[in-house]
Amino acid sequence: MPRAKRTEQFVAQEVCVVHVAQRCVRRAFLAGADPVSGCDYSYRKEWIRRRMEALASAFGIDVLSYAIMSNHLHLILRNRPDVVASWADEEAAIRWLKVFPGRRLEEHLGEPTEAEVQRLCRDKPRLQEIRNRLSDISWFMRALAEPIARMANRQDDCTGRFWEGRFKAQRIVDEAGLLACSLYVDLNPVRAAVGDSPDCVPHTSAYDRIEAAKGKQINSAAFDLQPVPVSDASGQSLEVPAEKLRRAKKAKQRSSSGRRIRRDAWLANLSLDAGKLANDPEVHREGLRCSNSGYLNLSLREYMRLLRWTASAGRESMRGRQSVPKDVARALRHRGIEAEMWSELVWNWQRYFGRSGCAGSPKAMKADAENSGRRWYRGQGAVAAFFC
Repeated sequence: MPRAKRTEQFVAQEVCVVHVAQRCVRRAFLAGADPVSGCDYSYRKEWIRRRMEALASAFGIDVLSYAIMSNHLHLILRNRPDVVASWADEEAAIRWLKVFPGRRLEEHLGEPTEAEVQRLCRDKPRLQEIRNRLSDISWFMRALAEPIARMANRQDDCTGRFWEGRFKAQRIVDEAGLLACSLYVDLNPVRAAVGDSPDCVPHTSAYDRIEAAKGKQINSAAFDLQPVPVSDASGQSLEVPAEKLRRAKKAKQRSSSGRRIRRDAWLANLSLDAGKLANDPEVHREGLRCSNSGYLNLSLREYMRLLRWTASAGRESMRGRQSVPKDVARALRHRGIEAEMWSELVWNWQRYFGRSGCAGSPKAMKADAENSGRRWYRGQGAVAAFFC
């Protein structure tokens, strides 16, 4: 049975939450310690994380959760066309030109100039197409995967594929599915025996949030959303020599290189704010992420408590079933999840949802199937025992 079309799973004009996975070609350890060649490419995980951080500052897409492994990566993304609609034409143009500067005769001309931004703003049909792409998860993944592949191929002095193919996508249709998927993503390194606890494994969203709670900061990789200033005092755009553009670009890069941010500042807020209006886009104004909107009805402390217990329960499952703490059981049953089955669902997510284009409770999956003209989703019946 062929994979579903992207347009059947998500569209750029509607807010939706999607779990995506991207694998290296032949599942090789191209971002980790390769046991065959003996080479350690683990530093490439930071390439991927910083590229995601940069894209989070430019696209109308929230990064909810992520995990970068040695031969694949997981992301949970939420596209926000409502946020993109709130941007001025100039802002949308600058964001696009930062990610896709276009073909340049020389590399130093890659930074967008004021003249280029204004030229794009005058082309209204093109600008509308760009707005759609800035909230399109497929374009986000394209902007993530291609530069990493080019950098790795250049370093290895080779050509060909770095990634296995197009990314795999699952639409998350309710909070129960989102909570389970988020923990599955954060616990990927623990399941792979990279570490015993989510507290000690970097390049996951859980680790970033834990370190940020301790006050840890990082150098920001966010785009500087300002064009190269090449205009006179009256604002009239000028044609300037390439050397002047080169100096302007270097000066702008120096001015933003020292910015320090919380380690998780580029990630979406975890907790939903009950005081916000349902139709409030909650636009983030500091240029680090798309919005200030959370995605779970849990505090960070509650989420970490559930995450650590699930990690412990999964590791100890071979020695006998662990009793579920009362607070954990209460939080799960409140979301319609059988507490005794929770660890099985998270640790064996691939067994139940791995071949499905949709994830959530059976009721929510059935409703989504009907809305999309399907009879059912694969795995819909198999997960019935996990939900109340």
